[in-house]
Amino acid sequence: MHPMIDELPKAKTTVLGLYLTAAEAYERWKADPEGVRILDVRTPEEHLFVGHAPMAWKVPLLALHYRWDAAKQEFPGRILGDFVDRVKSVAGPEHTILAMCRSGGRSAMAVNLLADGGFTQVYNIVDGMEGDVVEDPRSVFSGQ
Repeated sequence: MHPMIDELPKAKTTVLGLYLTAAEAYERWKADPEGVRILDVRTPEEHLFVGHAPMAWKVPLLALHYRWDAAKQEFPGRILGDFVDRVKSVAGPEHTILAMCRSGGRSAMAVNLLADGGFTQVYNIVDGMEGDVVEDPRSVFSGQ
C-alpha cells in the first residue's frame, strides 16, 4: 500500500503504470547512477528560478508562450515536437528513466510520449520537484 501512488489523479497516470516518489527516485538513482537517468522536463525558467537536481538531464517538454491566457489563468505552453529525439540523445532503451516536473502532471505526459517512442522503463515521479498546489486557505502557502 502506497498512499501517494495508489490514489493518483488521472493527470499523473501513464500508459506504462510505473511510479515513484521523489525520495524513491533519488534512492533508485543512487543505487545505479550509470543505468538510471533522471529527466527534468520542466521549462528553463523553472530551472532558473526554482533550481534543479544536479544529476538530472534537463530536457523541457514544453515551450511557454508569453501571452497570458486570462481564461486559464496561465501562460500556455506547447509540447516541443523533438522532445523524444532529444531524450534519445541522452538515454537509450537500456536505461531506466525517472521523469519529473513540478508536481507530476507534465512528467506523466512525457512518460506517455516516451512510451510511444519505444521506451519501456520510464517512471513518473509523482510528487515532482515541488509537489501539488497547496489548497488550504489557512496556509501562507495557499495557491503555491
